[in-house]
Amino acid sequence: MSAERLHSTLRTLRGRLLAERAGDHWEGELSSSALSTATATIALTLAHRRQANPRFENLAARGTQWLIGAQNNDGGWGDTTLSLSNISTTALCWAALTIREASAEVLQPAAAYMEAHAGGLDPDSLSVAIKRRYGKDHTFSVPILTVLAIAGLLGEGAAGWRRVPQLPFELAAFPQSWYAFLQLPVVSYALPALIAIGLARHRKRPSRNPVTRGFRNAVRNRVLRKLDAIQPSNGGFLEATPLTSFVTMSLIVAGEGEHVVVRRGLEFLEGSVRADGSWPIDTNLATWVTTLAVNALDAGGEPCLPEAEATAVGAWLLGQQYRETHPYTGAAPGAWAWTDLPGGVPDADDTPGALLAVRAMGGGGPQAAEAAQRGVGWLLDLQNSDGGMPTFCRGWGALPFDRSGADLTAHALRAWRAWRPELSLELGARVDRAVGRAVRYLEKSQRPDGSWEPLWFGSQHAEGDLNLTYGTARVLSALAELPEESPAESRAVRWLVEAQGADGGWGGAAGVRPSIEETALAVSALAAHNRFREPSEATKAAVRKGLDWLVSATDEGRRTDPSPIGFYFAKLWYFERLYPLLFAAEAFSRGLDERAAD
Repeated sequence: MSAERLHSTLRTLRGRLLAERAGDHWEGELSSSALSTATATIALTLAHRRQANPRFENLAARGTQWLIGAQNNDGGWGDTTLSLSNISTTALCWAALTIREASAEVLQPAAAYMEAHAGGLDPDSLSVAIKRRYGKDHTFSVPILTVLAIAGLLGEGAAGWRRVPQLPFELAAFPQSWYAFLQLPVVSYALPALIAIGLARHRKRPSRNPVTRGFRNAVRNRVLRKLDAIQPSNGGFLEATPLTSFVTMSLIVAGEGEHVVVRRGLEFLEGSVRADGSWPIDTNLATWVTTLAVNALDAGGEPCLPEAEATAVGAWLLGQQYRETHPYTGAAPGAWAWTDLPGGVPDADDTPGALLAVRAMGGGGPQAAEAAQRGVGWLLDLQNSDGGMPTFCRGWGALPFDRSGADLTAHALRAWRAWRPELSLELGARVDRAVGRAVRYLEKSQRPDGSWEPLWFGSQHAEGDLNLTYGTARVLSALAELPEESPAESRAVRWLVEAQGADGGWGGAAGVRPSIEETALAVSALAAHNRFREPSEATKAAVRKGLDWLVSATDEGRRTDPSPIGFYFAKLWYFERLYPLLFAAEAFSRGLDERAAD
């Protein structure tokens, strides 16, 4: 591949990325979601049946038509229009269309898919199949079973609710500081669902134990006040259509259809529907994609934004830092969420991304330095006892998204080291200790083959849906910035080189179909390694081949088709339209470094 084509591709990618900026930040565009559309359709249908509201019925009818058009040839649904069918999303869509009394032409293929993948359509087969998919984590299995019960697919009346586990909503009555010790059966961000679904199950099939039943009745109003207190001002829990819909429909079923939480939830669903009648998995990832954009543009080491524009973007990012304790998770001030909207929650992936982006734009003076001190301290306080980083809350448990993640830990490691020279003596000493613990966690969590599993990304074509390329690339990028190369870094390099396809691309693992996102991530990581270490012929060749593949796959930067590699939670897939553009721009910026791919 000629150097001119490579540099031309980089210029095109950068130009397109800069053109995507709307004022002082990037917003991106998340994929429409069958899962979100199904849950919103159910919530709006139940609300219409209570209130006879034609607006709700119109939205539900449009959602129904979108679902019918999105059905895959095998009768099932995937989370996005590019996703393979899965039993979870198909169960929700099947239930939604059952509630909507869709035609047999639509329902029969859906039922056939469920029968084939659950082993039967009887209540026991359905409930066992859903529970088996998620194991001890009730975060998503119980909401799915709740929807099946609402649709009458688990049996008639109270009998249908027998297979829906009773979530202990009464535990939400305890102080938030107790949650880590109570070992809730859902992850930290699912507290609203714990309350609302627990109330619905209690209403439909209360405990036969008079003491338990009485206690739950006694705390009902208290947990409803808690739910009201943690609901964002726009009604959208986490800006997430599924979570908000689960809460809304469950409260209606629990006899709380007039509650303010329901009203705000319905307002959120009305306000977030798309023109085609669908809903996304979340409203936007504006803060996340802005940090990715800034860091991608900075990867080449030269400023790509005029000073005034960079100042505006930096000010916007600083404005997204939380300055008060978050009412939802109890997160301390100092962190960033993925979005600028009210439903965001501070987390350990967006916070390092923001810290790195602010640093990339030159630090931004005293205000940025103060914000960085707070952000660095927030990450230090969140670090788990094993040295790794959880997503939202320290020490909630071993459930996915509350346990430590390699990709999150690597991101925090990079942010800590980027700001280390600017920190106070005390904070710097804490960072040094935290870095050592984080590195040891990464060494222990590395798989025998040299790869790492990420927490927030997957590959639908790889075994176990694991995107080892994403996880390994993110950790390698962090390890490459350490003073000395470790055996773990060497193993990661070897794994990435060996995972590259003969055509030069990478998928989620060796032998998996390649994507722009995964190839770009691998190229970026290997280029970072080549920049900071003595590059081998193998790593230089891998970077060159990867860049060549990207030139062809993107039509020299003019086309960046997305792939569903994003995990929202509980194995819910999404794609973000800007991901391939962002990752490819970073890959070319890093990969065209003379030392990285000479």
